[in-house]
Parts: sequence; C-alpha cells; structure tokens
Amino acid sequence: MQNETVARRYAIAIFSLAKEQDAVDAVGRDLATARTLLQSDDDFRRFFASPVVDRTKKSAVVARAFTTFAEVALHAVLLLIRKRREALLLPIVGEFEKLALADTGREPLEITSARPLSQTELDELVARLGRIYHKQFEVRQRVDSALLGGVRITMGDRRVDGTIAGRLDDFARALSTRK
Repeated sequence: MQNETVARRYAIAIFSLAKEQDAVDAVGRDLATARTLLQSDDDFRRFFASPVVDRTKKSAVVARAFTTFAEVALHAVLLLIRKRREALLLPIVGEFEKLALADTGREPLEITSARPLSQTELDELVARLGRIYHKQFEVRQRVDSALLGGVRITMGDRRVDGTIAGRLDDFARALSTRK
C-alpha cells in the first residue's frame, strides 16, 4: 500500500512536469517503452533492479540506452536509480497512464469475455456503459475461456461480473452459507 502511494506521488510529479512541457504523450510512450523492456528482457530487469550495481554506472548505462527518451521520462528513471527506488518504475508507469487518461476525460475499461466479442457487440456495450456512467472509456478487451460465457467488466475499482463462472461461484457461496 505504501509503495502504491509513493508511486502515485512520483507519477503525479512526472505527469505535472510532462504537462508543463506539453509532452504527456511522449513521456507516456517512453515510460511504457521502459516498462516493456523491463518486462521482456530478463538481463535488463536484473541489472536495473540490482542493488549491487553502482548507481553511477547504472545511471550511465540507462542514460545511454534511453537517449531518445523525452527529457522528463529520462530524468524520472535516473531519479529512481539515484534514490534506489527502481522497483517503483512499473507502478509509476501504471499511475502515469491513469493520470493521462483522466486528463483526456477517459477512464480505463477492461472487458473480459469467454469468446472474442464482435466489434458491434463491443461498441454497443461500451456505448451503453458510457450512457450509464456518463464517461468515455479507453477499452481493452481480453478473452478468457474459463469464464464459460458472459462478460466481466472492470472500470477502475468497480467490477461487474456477468459471467457464467461468476454466477456459479455466487451460487456455490449461497449454498455453502445455508445450513
């Protein structure tokens, strides 16, 4: 919980600087690139997270590797290295993305279904949610065959579970609480 709070504070500061420089998109893209690199390259992840590697050497390597990064993004990563808070990079990127979406008036929306929804079905569902919640959404669709059928909708910290698996779980809980 404390790391989330610290990550949010860093993200707010980075977002504020990016907004001042009219570079929110560039900074967001660069931070997402750093996240992708950390998640896909085991050697880089070990190097970046290692407390044994000298901070000066680590900063020099990162500065050379990220020469194309926007100034705010590069200095944010270097600051994390200097403060020994490298582990916060991934949550900071997530928080930054939330701030950037909120700044454009959109909210993240994840729709998980047992099968891929057609574009028409997806558009109708998103339009209906937009009317109900009076919001615009950044939609991410996932397919999870374990759901059996139906959809699970996640909007921020709200979740609506209309899946067969979810209903079966509810039914099992109801039966287990009966005596």
